[in-house]
Amino acid sequence: MIDDLVRRYGGLPVPRYTSYPTAAEFVAAVGATEYEAWLHRLDLRDSVSVYFHVPYCRQLCLYCGCHTKVAHRDDVVQRYREALEAEIALVAGHLPGPLKIARLHWGGGTPSILGAEGLASVLDILSRHASFEENFEHAIELDPRFVDRALARGLSAIGINRASLGVQDLDDDVQVAIGRIQPFDIVNEAAATLRTAGIERLNIDLMYGLPHQSVASIRATCAKVSSLKPNRIACYGYAHMPQRKANQRLIDETALPDFDERFRQARVVAEAFMRNGYTAIGLDHFARPDDPLALASGSGRLHRNFQGYTDDDRSTLIAFGASAISQLADGYVQNATDIGTYLRCIAEKRLATVRGYRLTLDDRARGAIIESLMCNFRVDLSTLSGQDNYADELALLRPLVSDGIVTLNNHTISITEIGRPFVRLAAAVFDQFRAEDISRFSSAI
Repeated sequence: MIDDLVRRYGGLPVPRYTSYPTAAEFVAAVGATEYEAWLHRLDLRDSVSVYFHVPYCRQLCLYCGCHTKVAHRDDVVQRYREALEAEIALVAGHLPGPLKIARLHWGGGTPSILGAEGLASVLDILSRHASFEENFEHAIELDPRFVDRALARGLSAIGINRASLGVQDLDDDVQVAIGRIQPFDIVNEAAATLRTAGIERLNIDLMYGLPHQSVASIRATCAKVSSLKPNRIACYGYAHMPQRKANQRLIDETALPDFDERFRQARVVAEAFMRNGYTAIGLDHFARPDDPLALASGSGRLHRNFQGYTDDDRSTLIAFGASAISQLADGYVQNATDIGTYLRCIAEKRLATVRGYRLTLDDRARGAIIESLMCNFRVDLSTLSGQDNYADELALLRPLVSDGIVTLNNHTISITEIGRPFVRLAAAVFDQFRAEDISRFSSAI
């Protein structure tokens, strides 16, 4: 049965739903003016999360779908750091007072390209306009190939207490095919170096669906990753969209696995990590049973944001940098994705916001349904405020019910065990934009 479901549903394009509405629905009509007003209305009694996007790497990997580019010169990186610091001051100028920060995340790209001193400089500017909660989570994404003792000590010195190592895959042939050569010894050394420096909470990021991957190679990768004993593991399905990412055009499409194989790979990943004592979180995350992410999942407190599954329940995310997306009570705003445009805006002392989305009551209700399905694999529609009984959506779910993916019990929608890999299809039923230009999204499996 499952093979038939994979063949019929696996290739359907649906969003990953790290937000609702997705960034594909953002419009230019919501921009800097709206962001300024939303910042001014921010309730500073509540703590917030902060995100810094650093869109530079020393090398560009072929699989990458992020907003990033190669930086060969240090002055380019320095100019970007200075822009981040200036943007902090610009945003702070529209706030009614200093922020209280509970979570801080550095992403990219490779944010450590700023160097420990550069990261410390940005953090110093941020601290002039904000305070930090005691024991706040301070996380960074790292390329294992560029982690050394000096960097690890510097990260620890500025309070980094969680690091995510981008591994993707440990098979030699796969690494060649995706342009990212990093033998296991390098990853192992990076993990040990970070732990020696006092950064003990480690995440590992992996991918399935890459060129030349197989069930056997992924099983071997999972065994090596398990030996590192990370606190969390995320294994995302590779989204091949060469029409949007020029670097992906260099990937040999004939070497990509089909949907049946992708499904088998995802299943092997889950089996491998669960067998090694990890708790499965949502679609593609795994965590030690005592990790806050696993505890949040077990108690119904799991959330979803632009980094994937999270135990972060803050309703406000203030994001800095090119392409960065902020989330506020009123809606979403995004900075210019083009680095040159971002730098010019900041140099002219203007917010770099170029598009966004103003949330309606209906959006909030639909977003709550989608997040609950993605995180908990169920939702009780009777607990939601609003007048919509979602009769049309419930009717659209009937084929998924017939196929054993979904069960309906009065107002409660549940994803079956066999249907969990297809949860995004059920979520998409409640997406009012789902019928528009489906080519923008990745496949369901």
